[in-house]
Amino acid sequence: MRNSLIILLLLIVAAGGAIWYIWNGMKPADAGPAVTFTVEKGMGSSEIADLLEKNGLIKNATLFKGYLKWTSEGSKFMAGTYSAAPGVTYDTLIERLNAGDVVKKETVVFTIPEGYTAEQIADRLAQSWGKDSSAFLALVDSGQGLQETQLLGIPQENDLRHRLEGYLFPSTYELVKDSTPEQVIEKMLEETQQKLDSIPDWKNKLKERGLTLHQLLTVASLVEREVVVDSERPLVAGVIYNRLKKEQKLEIDATVQYLLDKPKERLLYKDLEVDSPYNTYRNAGLPPGPICSPGLPSIEAALEPEASDYYFYVTKKDGSKTHLFAKTYKEHLANIKKSEAEAK
Repeated sequence: MRNSLIILLLLIVAAGGAIWYIWNGMKPADAGPAVTFTVEKGMGSSEIADLLEKNGLIKNATLFKGYLKWTSEGSKFMAGTYSAAPGVTYDTLIERLNAGDVVKKETVVFTIPEGYTAEQIADRLAQSWGKDSSAFLALVDSGQGLQETQLLGIPQENDLRHRLEGYLFPSTYELVKDSTPEQVIEKMLEETQQKLDSIPDWKNKLKERGLTLHQLLTVASLVEREVVVDSERPLVAGVIYNRLKKEQKLEIDATVQYLLDKPKERLLYKDLEVDSPYNTYRNAGLPPGPICSPGLPSIEAALEPEASDYYFYVTKKDGSKTHLFAKTYKEHLANIKKSEAEAK
């Protein structure tokens, strides 16, 4: 009887010690300064528990693991870099890990307007990241190592002035400050793919027109640089296709402006003689590639142009930024005179 009583007392003491051990081990760690820790992708809850103990955020990883099993938690913990101070409860840590309450990284916000050229984009990115523009332009010229370059099927031809010209979608972006030039350019290419995919049935429409994506973006870039008023974009696209079908030179001023160091308010006849495959006054057909980054309205206009019998257009000089359209060269000359008269 006496031995049984002793054994019972020992069991009670042991149980009490175990309860105290668990209670103490699950208490929040002693308060202290915040620490930063990173949960890598693929980490399991057991590894994360060890990481929390290593960083002094919990007292005992084994008890934390047991608590996760008891509460059916741990399967939704999100990867990322966190900042937490010792002294918080298990439930607070679990809530933050489930919510992905990570440290907010410093970001850079930049805007690429419609119609920007590759060189203008490189300059804008250089200003935003405090780097030399050559770091971005070299990547725009080569496209090396960029997954989207392959997915979009961007050609690599000697005649191209900048390989990724026209494929860097004009928009407002927000990226982390420590992004590499490759990550920045890749994001802009991804945006182009997403915008294309927002156009219903665009691939079949492209196939019906007998165009490649490269040709489509080339036409869209011409429309972008030639037109200001969105409602005219499909009509101007139609004029371009009419000329191409007739094998008539496009004679688009924007292709010549693209070749100049600085755009001119008025082109001279000698400018139209510049020797380049981009010069549509000297060469029939489309230029080798886009001459700027077109916006979505220009891309849609190039994909679904407005049918007409027009082959010519001239900008009105009345401040409206719209155009006068003509079917014949004689009508076009009359429109030029009309436009010049409006300017007076």
